[in-house]
Amino acid sequence: MSRFQTLTPSRLDRDAFVAAFADIYEHSPWVAERAYEQGVDASLDDIDTLHQRMAGILLAASREEQLALINAHPDLAGKAAVRGELTASSTSEQAGAGIHECSAEEFARFTALNDAYKARFGFPFIKAVKGSNRHQILAAFEERIHNAPEQEFTTALAEINKIALFRLQAM
Repeated sequence: MSRFQTLTPSRLDRDAFVAAFADIYEHSPWVAERAYEQGVDASLDDIDTLHQRMAGILLAASREEQLALINAHPDLAGKAAVRGELTASSTSEQAGAGIHECSAEEFARFTALNDAYKARFGFPFIKAVKGSNRHQILAAFEERIHNAPEQEFTTALAEINKIALFRLQAM
């Protein structure tokens, strides 16, 4: 069992719970709202249990809600990162992968891949970058751009759930 370091979910009222977990799923507080609405007890004080509930909510959501959540994610090494417009979590995650250290050529490659990926799939490339470096991320980008659209949609949701687990583990 892995417990939260900074809070105890079962002791939070609805507003505090939603505020604490609103950005676990990028700009999508509806996941935290639905997690709370399913009932809060001491089992949710375990990170994995809360993550399973939230991941299940995402996977049970409508396709439109899922697509909106995917589209809420920033491009890796994209314009929002350059302008400093990422959420604190996204900034930390991208910096941890060394994306901020890209050479001009690597940055150009990220830009070209971001554009090609969005043109092909209609949403941004999603990867849980914790534990990866920019070279591994570029390699994954170049591999996944050849996937079928439905496979990539499913992969994006799985990566979002990995990101959520990393964010919960940091709390």
